[in-house]
Amino acid sequence: MAIPFTVWVFIPPNFLWSLLPGEFPVLAISCIAIIWCCLYLAAAALSVKSISEYGSFGFAVFFANFKKGCFAGFILGLICAFMLIIVFVSMPVYLGMGSILGWFLFGIIFWTFIIAIISIQFFLAFRARRQETKPMKAVKQCLIIFFDNPAFSIFCWLYNLIGLAATFFLFIIPGPACLLLFSDEALRLRILKYDWLEANPDTTGSKKRRKIPWDEILIEEREKTGSRSLRNFIFPWKD
Repeated sequence: MAIPFTVWVFIPPNFLWSLLPGEFPVLAISCIAIIWCCLYLAAAALSVKSISEYGSFGFAVFFANFKKGCFAGFILGLICAFMLIIVFVSMPVYLGMGSILGWFLFGIIFWTFIIAIISIQFFLAFRARRQETKPMKAVKQCLIIFFDNPAFSIFCWLYNLIGLAATFFLFIIPGPACLLLFSDEALRLRILKYDWLEANPDTTGSKKRRKIPWDEILIEEREKTGSRSLRNFIFPWKD
C-alpha cells in the first residue's frame, strides 16, 4: 500500500497547490495535506486490523472501510494540524522572547508536543478496535497507554519513525500498511496485558504489576502462529 499511499498523499495537495494563489500560506497547505493523509490512514488501520486477527486483506475491504474511518481520520488530521500550527507559530515566538519565561514556555510546548506525537500513534489502532469510543476518549486512552508504558511507547514511535523514513526513501518498503499493522499488534498486546490485570486485580498497585506473565498470556497466540524457522519465513511454500 506504499505506492497508493504516495499517490494519495502527494498528488492531490500538489494539484491543489497549483490552483491556489502563490501567496497562499505553506502551513495551510501542509495542514490540508495532513488531514488528507489521515483519511487514508484511518481506512488502512481498519483494514489491517483483520490481518492482526489472523484474517485476510483486500482492496475492496479498504474502500468499504474508508467511510467507516473517515470521521476518525478527520479528527486525527485536525489534531495533527493543530500541533503543527502550535509548533511553527508559537514556538518561534517564545524563542524570540530571549528570556527565562520564553525558554520556560518553549520547554512546555516542546515536551507537550513530544508526548502528544508519541501518544497519538495509537489513535487509529485504538479507534479501529474500539469504533464506538468517542475521539476525545480515544485520545485520553492513548495518553494513558503512554504514561503507563513509556519505554514501550517510545520504542514503537522510533520504529514507526524509522519505517516511515524508509518508506519515503524506498517508496515501497515497509509502507504505511505495515506500520499500521505494527501499531495495531502493539496495541493488541497492551490490551492483552490490561485484560490480564483486570482478571487479576490483586496485582494492581503492587510490584507484581510489573511482572506480567507474558508466557502465560501468549499461550493462545503461540498456538495460533506456531513455530517458524528462518527457512520457512523466507520460503513458506517449501514446507
